[in-house]
Amino acid sequence: MLQIRWHGHSCFEITNDLTLITDPHDGKSIGIPAPNVHGDIILVSHDHFDHSSGVKIVEKEESKIVYDGRKRTISNIEISGVESFHDENFGSKRGKNIIYKFIMDEIKFCHLGDLGHELDDDTVEKLGSIDILFIPIGGNFTIDDKNAWNIIKKIKPKIIIPMHYKIGGLSLSIAGIDPFLEKNKVKVLKVGNEIDIEKDDLPSEPEIWTFTL
Repeated sequence: MLQIRWHGHSCFEITNDLTLITDPHDGKSIGIPAPNVHGDIILVSHDHFDHSSGVKIVEKEESKIVYDGRKRTISNIEISGVESFHDENFGSKRGKNIIYKFIMDEIKFCHLGDLGHELDDDTVEKLGSIDILFIPIGGNFTIDDKNAWNIIKKIKPKIIIPMHYKIGGLSLSIAGIDPFLEKNKVKVLKVGNEIDIEKDDLPSEPEIWTFTL
């Protein structure tokens, strides 16, 4: 059984025997609470404060911190990265971004980080089959709701988890979740702050899971 928990913005905690954390922020620099967890594996999509400033908060002595897309296996968790960009101009405005795919308990996760452009067919093919997709939707610094839906249609995940959007307290000028949900035609589940999942629970039809802090 896996547990998925949201720590706000693009920071998620996925736990079985081990805890994997994505893009940890430090809380105070973006106006929301800091993550209260320590990770065995920490994935950092790019070195911007709202995605990497919390590494020191969530790391412990034996943490493995991943900053690149090299394929590796850490304690039975397969991790690989695909290079992408933080903007639509091949990184000239905001630099590069790593899309991470990782497999835990046979569930295939994809965290798009601060993706700033739509994905070409080659990238979608590299990513392959995805069960659970963490996708930014807030625009301005990343793709917006329209781009997000175009990517979802290409990747075809079973579960869509929106991230990097405006919530109460967040000091970044990005859009909220409503424009994304207004374009939606699939089932929406409000899962609270955390939810348990195992491979047999994956839905046959796509679902959106929305989290709260």
